[in-house]
Amino acid sequence: MTKATILVTGGLGYIGSHTVVALQQANYEVIVMDNLYNSSIEVLERIKRITGKRPRFVKSDLMSAKKMETFFKANPQIEGVIHFAAYKSVPESVANPLAYYQNNVGSLLNLLQSLQKASCSNFVFSSSCSVYGQPEALPVTESNTHLAPTSPYGSTKKVCEEILQDVAQKDVLNAISLRYFNPVGAHESGKLGEDSKESPGNLVPILMQKALGIRQELSVFGNDYPTPDGTCIRDYIHIEDLAQAHVSAIEYLLAGKAQRPHEIYNLGTGKGYTVLEVIHAFERVSGVKVYSQIVPRRAGDIAMIYADASLAQNTLGWKATRSLEEMLLSAWHWEQYKQNILSKRK
Repeated sequence: MTKATILVTGGLGYIGSHTVVALQQANYEVIVMDNLYNSSIEVLERIKRITGKRPRFVKSDLMSAKKMETFFKANPQIEGVIHFAAYKSVPESVANPLAYYQNNVGSLLNLLQSLQKASCSNFVFSSSCSVYGQPEALPVTESNTHLAPTSPYGSTKKVCEEILQDVAQKDVLNAISLRYFNPVGAHESGKLGEDSKESPGNLVPILMQKALGIRQELSVFGNDYPTPDGTCIRDYIHIEDLAQAHVSAIEYLLAGKAQRPHEIYNLGTGKGYTVLEVIHAFERVSGVKVYSQIVPRRAGDIAMIYADASLAQNTLGWKATRSLEEMLLSAWHWEQYKQNILSKRK
């Protein structure tokens, strides 16, 4: 039996596409909206291969308020929105902060204005642990008094959360902000994973490219942080665990279980790994030796962060279950699959 209709913005991106799969497998009707800025239309076919169903796709840009209003008028059946569409690179945000504020904040405002007119109240927002800056205590909880974010990207997420808080207090809006830690890995089928048009800026996809010989260098940004081996510590979460959290969040809202107009949840495993630990774990599961080089620290990076995700477990009934080794092995299978497809096209 088909459940509610959910709009997924940025639904062909890395996290969005895996969430679409999870929603369809849970029998939700899904409409994907994406402008294909940093994604590919081919993802629709990959989703179909996994779920047996191609989601309805709408190519549109959230920066057009008029297009958004027209879309929601034509689709009154939408009962919930999961909003992924945004720029997401920390280094890029440092280099071009205005573009990040304009796109990430502007698109949310347009979307909320359209939802207000459409009387659609269930909203899940893709936030980030970057809103915490460098936490004063670890593991970081949602109630931590966080410092200022250390990048414009993190600042846009913080501003968006504040907008949701203010709007939810005033209007009929049930909103959840999910603060991700570091999503990695790929779908268990090996046929869906991270496939950005842009050069990757995150450790795991760069690590995969180095292992495949696509990339000549693997840079480790700083080895003088106050951590066991001097490299940054992050909490890595498997993409399928993360996708399932969005299903849990939208089900929680649709069931009318929200206790406050705007709720915030950390999504992580509660365990941090250094950059070098991740590299060594990949070498173990893949059997591939990967050489890295230490370079100066990168602007916008913090020393360490990992989550206390007990609130999500206790309230949403969600918990991350997959190990770091499972994350890295699934990412490796995906990258091999992707390179095989590319080689056949040549």
